[in-house]
Amino acid sequence: MNGFEDWMDGLTEGQIALQYNLSCLADGELDESTAAQALVKIESDEGCRAFFEDVQRCARMHRDVVDPGRISARIAMMAGALQGGHEGQQLNRRLATIFYQLGKAYVLSAVDFDRFREQVFASAVPITQTKTMGRGFVDGVLSGGRAGRGQQDWAEARHLFNGRLERIEEPMEKGVRLLEQVLEIESDHEEARIYLAYVHAYQGHSLKAERLYREVFDTAMVLENRGHAAMQIGQLFSKEGDHRRAATYFRWVTLSGLAEREPRFWAAYFNLAIASLGMGRTQRGLLWFRDLLDQFPEQAQEAARLCMGSPTFRATIEGDSNFAEAFEQWCPELLNAAGNEGH
Repeated sequence: MNGFEDWMDGLTEGQIALQYNLSCLADGELDESTAAQALVKIESDEGCRAFFEDVQRCARMHRDVVDPGRISARIAMMAGALQGGHEGQQLNRRLATIFYQLGKAYVLSAVDFDRFREQVFASAVPITQTKTMGRGFVDGVLSGGRAGRGQQDWAEARHLFNGRLERIEEPMEKGVRLLEQVLEIESDHEEARIYLAYVHAYQGHSLKAERLYREVFDTAMVLENRGHAAMQIGQLFSKEGDHRRAATYFRWVTLSGLAEREPRFWAAYFNLAIASLGMGRTQRGLLWFRDLLDQFPEQAQEAARLCMGSPTFRATIEGDSNFAEAFEQWCPELLNAAGNEGH
């Protein structure tokens, strides 16, 4: 229901023609003369340059959606590497898993757990139990003479478990230290990168968070992890008021089929509705709300709660009587759910 025409809202005929050329340029479909003119326009016009970058990004996303074999091939390559791995690699992987679980637990202990779970769908392990298990595992590797079979500094890992970690006062800092250790052992550990990105966003370091999320989105072999990264990048853009770019990432989640296969991604529909309202496209916002309710009726109460907490939604419904009336007609379930919450 949201196609290329989304980009055309509010543009002149000349702008539409130019943007059509830019879209064709991204697909390699322009002749040399027209392409040269479009490239000049990209260099001189910031708006055109931003549009062209969005088109390229969408093209990459859509290629993954229509050709899931690309992702399957990457997964097969990873599986083959694991089967051929030696004992040292297996020991390193197990240590990375312990560091990851413990680092995640420390992060979750330092933030609003429900809010974090809502965004990244995580659960924590017991910290004391996990530390004891990790210490025992490292001691077993060292005492068994297996430490030399991998590249990991096992003595350093023992020091970390036996004191260095305790000297770090803040749980969040402990979590970050452990997650960084994970990436030193396994640079492609997707979940550790997602958690580190979330910590950066939580601390207000949006650029660092976006960089890490983009790395996950561009390279992750697990589709759900790409979905988490896409949702978080979209949220970062939403906070900046860039609803158009936010919608690009939320739309990828719906196009990929993740929400239907993994209902935990239902919020992509809600986010698309809010992004549409932020761009002044109230009719499209209503359609996304209606799609949400049709596909995930059990989420009506949670969606109503999110509506009441959204400044964009509240500003739209309070400032546009036509939208308020249409919303009541199209989405009565949300109004009923909000009433049950006491709003």
